[in-house]
Amino acid sequence: MTVKLQMLGTGSAFAKNYFNNNALLMDSGFTLLIDCGITAPLAMHELGRSFEEVEATLITHLHADHAGGLEELALTLLHTTGRKMTLLLPEALVDPLWELTLMGGLYQEGIMTSLDDVFHIRPLKPDTVYTLSPEITVRLIRTPHIPGKDSYSLMLNEEIFYSADMTFEPELLTCLVRSGGCRKIYHDCQLEGAGVVHTTLEELKSLPEDIRSRISLMHYGDEKPDYVGRTSGMDFLEQHVVYYL
Repeated sequence: MTVKLQMLGTGSAFAKNYFNNNALLMDSGFTLLIDCGITAPLAMHELGRSFEEVEATLITHLHADHAGGLEELALTLLHTTGRKMTLLLPEALVDPLWELTLMGGLYQEGIMTSLDDVFHIRPLKPDTVYTLSPEITVRLIRTPHIPGKDSYSLMLNEEIFYSADMTFEPELLTCLVRSGGCRKIYHDCQLEGAGVVHTTLEELKSLPEDIRSRISLMHYGDEKPDYVGRTSGMDFLEQHVVYYL
């Protein structure tokens, strides 16, 4: 079994040297786009890839660096091939995605009046394992980020934790590794400042070594080069690189 993760970008919402923290999850015959932020179309273009290669897109939450590229994705496919992308998202985000994020740009009277007019919608329930292909499963875990704003992290194949934006949850990470069989953690990381809506590097460095050794850092700021070698053994994911899972 060969499953690959290619990071379209690894940057925070305000990074200028890195694309938005979005990724392609691929097996031999299926490609899933994990989040589609504002910079996702350009990142795809720079990689020589097309949205036509993507079977489905999964959205973890509604910030622009995770969902801001959906309008371009939808219109690109509709105007080139007439295809509607399969859109996987937590059931709690279906109505807000249209009403609060996409309606202003996509609404066209009598033609595009709902999310179903531009995507094939597949709502997902948290804590439920979904089989997306013979080699890929995904399970949503609701994780804290912005008060009053739903956000979900992912368990990939029940052994890889891929965080969305989240505040520090040491008990969750410890439980996933020591009881849940998690062998790898891809975690968002705020390198500087206090952790109000993101987990900070200092918080991750406080974890026991058996947890830290499984963590790769993503969703970081432009100051990242200053922190190479200062992460207590945790490595940085790099944009456009393919990782074999």
